[in-house]
Amino acid sequence: MRLNPPSRDEFDPIEIASRDEISALQLDRLKWSLTHAYQNVPLFRKRFNAAGVHPDDLTSLEDLANFPFCKKQDLRDNYPFGMFAVPKTDVVRLHASSGTTGRATVVGYTQGDVDNWANLVARSIRASGGRKEHTVHVTYGYGLFTGGLGAHYGAEQLGCTVVPMSGGQTERQVQIISDFGADIIMVTPSYMMAIAEEFERQGLDPRKSPLKAGIFGAEPWSEAMRREIEARFDIDALDIYGLSEVMGPGVASECIEAKDGPVIWEDHFYPEIIDPETGEVLPDGEKGELVFTTLTKEAFPVIRYRTGDLSRLLPGTARSMRRMEKVTGRTDDMLIIRGVNLFPSQVEELVVQTEGLSSHYVLEVRREGALDSLTVRVEHALSGAASADTAGKLRDRIKGVLGVNAIIDICEPGSVERSLGKAKRVIDHRKN
Repeated sequence: MRLNPPSRDEFDPIEIASRDEISALQLDRLKWSLTHAYQNVPLFRKRFNAAGVHPDDLTSLEDLANFPFCKKQDLRDNYPFGMFAVPKTDVVRLHASSGTTGRATVVGYTQGDVDNWANLVARSIRASGGRKEHTVHVTYGYGLFTGGLGAHYGAEQLGCTVVPMSGGQTERQVQIISDFGADIIMVTPSYMMAIAEEFERQGLDPRKSPLKAGIFGAEPWSEAMRREIEARFDIDALDIYGLSEVMGPGVASECIEAKDGPVIWEDHFYPEIIDPETGEVLPDGEKGELVFTTLTKEAFPVIRYRTGDLSRLLPGTARSMRRMEKVTGRTDDMLIIRGVNLFPSQVEELVVQTEGLSSHYVLEVRREGALDSLTVRVEHALSGAASADTAGKLRDRIKGVLGVNAIIDICEPGSVERSLGKAKRVIDHRKN
């Protein structure tokens, strides 16, 4: 049995407010956030002054387009606490990125920030059908990564029973899910597939697990992956979106009654879509780079933060607030193969649709002379070896849909490295 959508009397009033009410609240909070950032963060004061703008110049939401962007590199350049807008004594929590590609990005939270974060994740879990009587199995990593603790505090705020499992120990994940009777799992979609394999390895049917819904985030995932997860577990698979620089998980989340893209919690985050090349603001419905301005963050406000995620803004359906199209790629994970642009999630869609293959894959890119080559390494399904023509079918689909000639390497189950968190989908030998 799956979960039921929340009733209207369970919503926060702002979730079903009119667009005029939402816009008025956004404008009021945006004025505060710009002023707060300008007065307390040297980088923003310097950038605003250089651009010839002042918080007082904001008289409409459209005026935000006159203010400068900030990027992840700004956070690295001001490591560790140069972007904080409150004294260190007011910061009750620190999180940070792994820093594997340079300096870590450090974010801070006041008690008010932590409370808002918990409330928004609770709202997200409720939108997924979660209620006080449910048990939530949290498989996102704990520690400096925002996923685990963000999900944990939100589930507790909703009144759920929380199982703080974190990642890894896949064999035990199956036991705990089964023995503790988890209703909801919060995990990356790629690791959910590893859990499915472990159920099957133990001779258990994932469809008979107690799970009723999964809340998946931290990496782009395709609609084909959603369908596979739902079929293998007989659950509803919902997308939650967030990033540590803006808050963490819970910036936006899908509603179980629609499952048509994450609803942006616009009372706390103002979204824009821009042309990644020119920075021009694009109208709703057009695809581009997602930009966020925080409206209530005290310790770590960000103004026009370029996320690098590619999406579109869409009108509200299950809620009054706008939706974002499911993120399918990032400006920095786009591959250019012999003049053709593609994203790993586009290949994933075709892999999952090909009978006899699993969803575990990796893309390897090499340069041979002046030309690039793409190899798709993908495991055959556990149910048996792929047929002789499976590779040809996938190769033809990639050529026909994406316009790229690919080498298909079908390998044994377990050959592609498993991730306990975000899956590594691309090995680009051109950078070596």
